[in-house]
Amino acid sequence: MDFVDKQVVVLGAGISGFAVAKLACKLGARVILSDTKTEDKIKLDLHELRACGVTVVLGPQQDSLLAGLDYLILSPGVPMAIPLVAKAKLLGIEIMSEVEVAYRLAQVPIYAITGTNGKTTTTTLLGELLKTLQQNVGIGGNIGEPLCDEVMRVGSTGCVAAEISSYQLEGVREFKPHIAAVLNVTPDHIARHGSVDAYQKMKERIFQKQTKEDYLVLNYDDARTRSMAARASGKVLFFSRLETLKEGAFIQDDSFVILWDKQIYRICAVKDMQIKGGHNVENALAAISIAFLAGVDTLEMVAVLKKFAGVEHRIEPVRTIGKVPYYNDSKATNPESAIKALETFDGHIILVAGGHDKNTDLTDFMKLVCEKVDQLILIGAAAARFKEAAIKNGFSAANIHEAGYSMEAAIRLAYQMAQYPQVVLLSPACASFDMFDGYEERGRAFKKLIQQLK
Repeated sequence: MDFVDKQVVVLGAGISGFAVAKLACKLGARVILSDTKTEDKIKLDLHELRACGVTVVLGPQQDSLLAGLDYLILSPGVPMAIPLVAKAKLLGIEIMSEVEVAYRLAQVPIYAITGTNGKTTTTTLLGELLKTLQQNVGIGGNIGEPLCDEVMRVGSTGCVAAEISSYQLEGVREFKPHIAAVLNVTPDHIARHGSVDAYQKMKERIFQKQTKEDYLVLNYDDARTRSMAARASGKVLFFSRLETLKEGAFIQDDSFVILWDKQIYRICAVKDMQIKGGHNVENALAAISIAFLAGVDTLEMVAVLKKFAGVEHRIEPVRTIGKVPYYNDSKATNPESAIKALETFDGHIILVAGGHDKNTDLTDFMKLVCEKVDQLILIGAAAARFKEAAIKNGFSAANIHEAGYSMEAAIRLAYQMAQYPQVVLLSPACASFDMFDGYEERGRAFKKLIQQLK
């Protein structure tokens, strides 16, 4: 991709927008970064951008931004549906996401992972597996570093493991990972995409440009991802936690197994993994499937699986107080992800849930709450709807506690109630934007409060 003497506008002053604006400027483009927010509402340092030669335009986005434009680059938080993007389409301006820019600049294979839940754990584990094969491994996208920064850092030797969200896939055009994976599809981001079917179609963009030379890893246990095989151009490798497959990755005699090209590879026992829970078995199956297709030796996988301790904010042990363990699962931003967390424990949970409501169906989540949870502490904008759903599904109103918009109040309630053999679990089943800038800030606030307890 050639940026020399190109006119570029980047929409969105977030991490991805900053990264791609600086990179385009460094590669010779004339760059404007535009955001509708005022400068005091932007978290990152605009002085750094201006020092790089980027022009910053804040406030209402006028059509004049499109004058003489070669590329319009969207941050993940900027929908394709906004008026300025619609006008750019009419003018024939090339519109793309930061992920698309990264792909066009990449000199090494990209192994890309999407899905509603499990992306971060799977991508992080894949990165560790790939390090047994390559000295230079990038890990980025919707996790950690922007993907464009990682592909430039890796250069011409190595590979990149990429976590890709549906928001990022809105703006891809030629994006074609050599190995792509779709972990699962459950209702999420409906406000952005309009329906579950539209959301699924956005996820499928991760493999739409693949050819017969590429690979697609799919979860056989998820009906929506299983159906994607019919639309795949690349070679499909299924993984399953529940079924013995004729070909693919699965569990046999409580061990990880890959059956491929009529050869069987036995890796290690499920119990040898540090990370626990059925959802992490699925994540591991996906990661070893991608790693296997990338050329990682199955013997090398064993040490990685035994050593890998998981990721921050995903059923993360924080501290044990009076024999009561506290867990941070702030990354559970939808009910399906919170269900995975609840399933990890035998019961006796004091659950902190709620936040910015995505208005997804709560029935299955609340049924499991009735089975597993002793006390339910609700926070944020979703509290009233969560309370109503809990009672409707049979949870005792006497065991529901509302902490308003205060994580501190929620932790105080949990601390006062908790007794062995209970566990305290933050697994919100909601986004965080009513109280925090993201699930990371929410999780770290939770952990800080736990560390301050006596």
